[in-house]
Amino acid sequence: MKLEGETVQYEKLDEAIRTGLFVRNSIIKAWIDGQVKSRNDAYKYCKILADNLDFPWAKKLNSMARQAHAERAWAAIERFYKNCKAKVPSKKAVRPRDDGSRKGTRTKRGYPKFKKYQVRASVEYKTSGWKLSEDRRYLVLTDKFEAGTFKLWGSRDLHYYQLKQIKRVRIIRRHDGYYAQFLIDHTREEKKELTGKQTGLDVGLNHFYTDSEGNQVDNPRFFRKGERQIKKLQKRLSRTKKGSKNRIKARNRLGITHLKVSRRRNDWACKAAQRVIRSNDLVAIENLKVRNMVKNHHLAKSINDAAWYKFREWLEYFGRIYGVPVIAVEPFNTSQNCSNCGKKVSKTLSTRTHKCPRCGYEADRDENAAINILQSALKQLSTTPGRGESNISGETGLCLDGETQTDKPTRRKRKSK
Repeated sequence: MKLEGETVQYEKLDEAIRTGLFVRNSIIKAWIDGQVKSRNDAYKYCKILADNLDFPWAKKLNSMARQAHAERAWAAIERFYKNCKAKVPSKKAVRPRDDGSRKGTRTKRGYPKFKKYQVRASVEYKTSGWKLSEDRRYLVLTDKFEAGTFKLWGSRDLHYYQLKQIKRVRIIRRHDGYYAQFLIDHTREEKKELTGKQTGLDVGLNHFYTDSEGNQVDNPRFFRKGERQIKKLQKRLSRTKKGSKNRIKARNRLGITHLKVSRRRNDWACKAAQRVIRSNDLVAIENLKVRNMVKNHHLAKSINDAAWYKFREWLEYFGRIYGVPVIAVEPFNTSQNCSNCGKKVSKTLSTRTHKCPRCGYEADRDENAAINILQSALKQLSTTPGRGESNISGETGLCLDGETQTDKPTRRKRKSK
């Protein structure tokens, strides 16, 4: 939900966000120096920062907010430990020495980094440091930054939830303003009638996806449509003087344009995933390693614009809500094997029609791959005890925390000042 306040209040929010970033980076530095060795040590170090007279701004931030940022720092440290234990392949990185030289090297396996100041940032409160008005339309921040009362604009009806269900409040700064995200302890479940349909999805660049029945959905290409405007704004930004107010304005215009493209893409992926889940009783997808695929610089822009990973996240989220299994299968030879007889028919990417010389089966290349994906998922489901469901996001409230929702009530108009 968007926050509406005065300029002075926004400046106070900036101070709180900057302080949360300071707490997080300080704990990373203390861990490197050996002062922090556990999560409890990170919590204790928050108190040390607050009592340090050299950092008077640290005490202004709510104590639970400091703990929340300590958890962020320790999550990065734990991820590094986990990668080391799993022996994740690493790469060498040059590490500057104290004398300024850069001869030393260190193995990187997701080594925790210091976060720098940027426009998109947030500060997180737990159960204290904030309160809601009785009508649930105003949010009051009660820490020592004294940001005050903000009006909430959004379509979510907070009256539906009890105050004890709201576990955290996150204030997010973006190019077009400040937003409040509420982490709510609520399990969403929706009823769905059985359709008797099962589908496999093969994602691509020519078409966003092709299902096992031959239906194809066009790729919306949101970034490509807005690329001309983005390049124009990038050129204007490059011509401004560093540190000037015009540069700040140009950067915000460019950031808002990128934000609009991202929201359109996320909204489209959300609604497309919900349609697929509601119209099928089982959905099979490929377990694509998108991070490795974007290393191809000829296709990286188109792959990122397609948002396959975001689409998969929404599929799995709605799959949990509606009780529909979403099974991810390995993409090995799904485009090469014949879905009718199983014979491997080698073909290049330019070959868009599958023709099997053994059985004579002919179909669109993507449709043949979608059928293979569905067959592999059914085989995997029959050999795996329980429900063979995949979960890559780890989130239970993706739709609650996101900005783009479906089936929303009409948004009330903002009053003009």
